[in-house]
This record gives sequence, structure tokens and C-alpha cells, in this order.
Amino acid sequence: MRRIITFDFDMTLFDHATWSIPESASEAIRALKENGNLPVLATGRDMDNYYSRPLLKLIEMDARIEQNGTKIIADGKTLLNHRMDRGLLKRMIDYCRAMHYGFGFTIGNEDYYVSEDVICAYDMKRWGKSERNFRDPEKMLSMDVRTAIFYGSPELIRDMQEHFPEVKLRPFANFCGADLMEREFSKAGGLEILCRYYHIDPKDTVSFGDSMNDLEILKAAGTGIAMGNACDELKEAADYVTTPIDRDGILNACRHFKLI
Repeated sequence: MRRIITFDFDMTLFDHATWSIPESASEAIRALKENGNLPVLATGRDMDNYYSRPLLKLIEMDARIEQNGTKIIADGKTLLNHRMDRGLLKRMIDYCRAMHYGFGFTIGNEDYYVSEDVICAYDMKRWGKSERNFRDPEKMLSMDVRTAIFYGSPELIRDMQEHFPEVKLRPFANFCGADLMEREFSKAGGLEILCRYYHIDPKDTVSFGDSMNDLEILKAAGTGIAMGNACDELKEAADYVTTPIDRDGILNACRHFKLI
């Protein structure tokens, strides 16, 4: 039986502590392919960005669900490339500027954000450095914005959600911010598109994740697996909780379900 197996990237497949993919995870993916399965990357990232592009060489997957289901690539073809509503984007830019909220996105080699100082402060806290290539955020209105990033505490995330009910914010696992997308999009929608494209029944899918932007896809998959380092809410929604990323979580779950 051929299955689609999706993997979130950050802290599911890619360990920030070592800045690498654990060898056990690479071993599992190789074995999945040998068994005729289809490993798929399912991430909030745009893998064409300057900070993500080099990481593509670490993975060899024929299909990708990017930017929380707003960009779908399979066999070198773009199946979906959604653009956020410009009027909505303009209202969010104006509100975040007025409230001094960190909001924007990165495309290619450039960063378009409101409140640059907020973004730099979060970079320093998380990475110990900030190497952004900031540009005028108003230019977002003429660009292909699929999803955005909001930096702020859970309280600020709730405020943003209340003011813009047409979007949803999915907090990062470390709760320093959230992926922001129009309400109708999710990684689960990307999984549905790939199931149709590859003619695979949704019940024959498995999804791995660690943060709240993985919630819908873990529920939609035939089997949803939360990493041991996942947030508690995701663990509660999952069918199975494996060990953390640094304790061979992907390999252990693949063995548990006899996928390899």
C-alpha cells in the first residue's frame, strides 16, 4: 500500500539545537521511499526564501505543502499558488503599524515587516542574531503574499485574531508568534490536493507535527502523530505521541506503525 507521509519541518524534521535533520529521521525517510511510500514536506515556510533555500538540499521529497497549504508543489509542478486578499493585507498592515506589532513576511532574499525593531528583538532572543534584509512593508501590497508571520505574545495573538476574524493564527511551538493565514487555508487542504493528485485515499496518510499549524493536518490524516516535543494541545489532538525530535521521534513512530 502506497501512503503519503507528511512531515512538518521545524522541530519535527529539522532540529534547531543541532541545525540539522537527525540521522535517524533521514534513515526513516529513506526506508519509507524504499517501501514505495511518498514522503512530503508540510511546512509553514516558503522554501524559496533565502534562509530556507539552503535547507532544501537536506531533504529529497517529490512534493511539498508550503506556507500552510497556500503553495503546493508536486513533481516539479505548482498545483496551487494562492495570493492573500490585498484589502485584508492593507488593513492588517495599518493596524499592526498603529499597534506597534511585528507583522509581515519574507519573500526571496528580502524581509517586508511592520515594526522592524520588534522583529529584530525576537530574532536576537531566538537566534542570538538578526540578519534581516528589511524593505518597505507597503510593497507587500503588490507582491504574492500567501501567508504572513505575526510576532507577539499569546495575548497579542488573541488581539489580532479578534480584530481580523477572516484569518487564523497558529502559534509557534515556542509561543513567540504565529503563522497567519486566511481562514480557509491549512496544511490539511494541501494534503487533500496531493491525495487527489497522487490518487491516494486520505485514510492512507500519516502526518507528523509539533506546533499548532499542524493541528488540521494531524486531524485530517489517517494517522496524526505529534512529536514528543510538541505543544500539549497538539498532543491531545494526535492519534499517537512519539518521542521528541532528539530522541529519534520519527524513526520510532515509523517502526511503531510498521511503516518501515
